[in-house]
Amino acid sequence: MKSDEKMPTRRSRAVAAKRSAILQAALSFFSQFGIHGTSLDKVAERADVSKTNLLYYFPSKEALYIAVLKEILDIWLAPLRALRHDHQPLVAIRNYIELKLEVSRDHPEASRLFCLEMLQGAPLLKGELAGDLKQLVDDKAAIIRQWVEEGQLAPIEPQHLIFMLWATTQHYADFASQVEAITGQTLQDAHFFAQTVENVQRMVIEGIRVR
Repeated sequence: MKSDEKMPTRRSRAVAAKRSAILQAALSFFSQFGIHGTSLDKVAERADVSKTNLLYYFPSKEALYIAVLKEILDIWLAPLRALRHDHQPLVAIRNYIELKLEVSRDHPEASRLFCLEMLQGAPLLKGELAGDLKQLVDDKAAIIRQWVEEGQLAPIEPQHLIFMLWATTQHYADFASQVEAITGQTLQDAHFFAQTVENVQRMVIEGIRVR
């Protein structure tokens, strides 16, 4: 019985590992070539699975693309989900900036693919953006607005603060080549990462601090 009981666990791990390998391979190609320039044969080869096996997990290239984008949203939005009203606002936003820059450092391909999808008008992600994403931003904007009303933050429009934080932190992933060409460094360099976090935090915090 013990052997039988362990089989589903081993199988579920193998399935999860194969699915993850497919998604990672797809992200690599989609972020470079977009959905139309990506071949499922190449994704399957990179993931070390047959095309038939790939289609078992994701029945079409569009389904795979959407699955990759949804995974990106989960990673990208995790720091925003962590924002709570019972946090001290300046500390919370300082922490949010660091977490978002960590995402840009650790998941640059994901950030670039999301940017590419937005530039194309988000044809395959509009439902997610108008649904779960909008609701999350509305919820967190309400928290920021409450901090403003309580006098804990300078008078700001919460949505614009969120947009600015996204734009600033994701710049280091989406325009990594430009950043490296100008500075000779990337977020992979520990000193440059720390310097980036400190400077972005200081500029944002000084703009929203109560005077």
